[in-house]
Amino acid sequence: MKVVLCPNPYRDRGMKAAQAAERILREAGLQTVMCLPFQVEGSVVDLPRHIKFRNTQEELKHAGLLICFGGDGTILHAAKDANAYNVPILGVNLGSVGFMAELEQGELSQLSKLAAGKYAVETRMMLDVRVRREGRTVFSDIALNDAALTKGAAARMVELEIYGDKTLMTGFSSDGVVISTPTGSTAYSMSAGGPIVEPTAENIIVTPICPHALSARSIVLGGDRQVAVRMGRMTRKTAYLSVDGGRAFRLSGGDTVELRRSAAKTRLVRLTGRSFYEILNHKLGGV
Repeated sequence: MKVVLCPNPYRDRGMKAAQAAERILREAGLQTVMCLPFQVEGSVVDLPRHIKFRNTQEELKHAGLLICFGGDGTILHAAKDANAYNVPILGVNLGSVGFMAELEQGELSQLSKLAAGKYAVETRMMLDVRVRREGRTVFSDIALNDAALTKGAAARMVELEIYGDKTLMTGFSSDGVVISTPTGSTAYSMSAGGPIVEPTAENIIVTPICPHALSARSIVLGGDRQVAVRMGRMTRKTAYLSVDGGRAFRLSGGDTVELRRSAAKTRLVRLTGRSFYEILNHKLGGV
């Protein structure tokens, strides 16, 4: 099996974690290649000259596994590439929380289990996201965590209407709204007051951000629902849509953001046998 190693150079300084993993995997008899999860701009980081970085897209065509070294953002970025080739992902946490990462840096020795097939693959729901403007699709993307619609100007709220299967569910003025998957329920959605949902569930979670309404609360919908967020007509206001924390897309008054469960799935490798509840307590300081 060929394993693609994908270190975030801003997290894995000198590629130390990736190179340590490479030695463990090769000793276990696995083939490895090194790729970057994104193009490195400028000279902020020095990449080791002895490492030959290959094209991620080309290597994933014939890979059995992708290992990311960084935080959840690195995994989110790599998921889009890996999903295109149905390649499962294993995350090594070099960030702060790292909910999606399976291993911490001190647990790299467990990578030897991969050669013996001692691992499981867990599927995670994703969302198709698109923006409709005057009958046209002007933006589309796919989310593993969430799609966040947020206000622009600091002092002004945005007026939103939330629809489920074309039926108005609620409307409010707020700083925005987060539409998340169960995987993303422990990210921005939770910070905005949303519920924690087991990541293998099939739900869509709608969480208002600082709503100016007592009745505005998070809503957990079935995975088969279609959610639409309709923007009120804005005067001297701006709002933005960001998918999985990516580059913001500027919205116009009257735009509708449509979200539904995607046919694509993210596949995450499980090695340690830790349950979601153990991870939750460890990462968020529970019992």
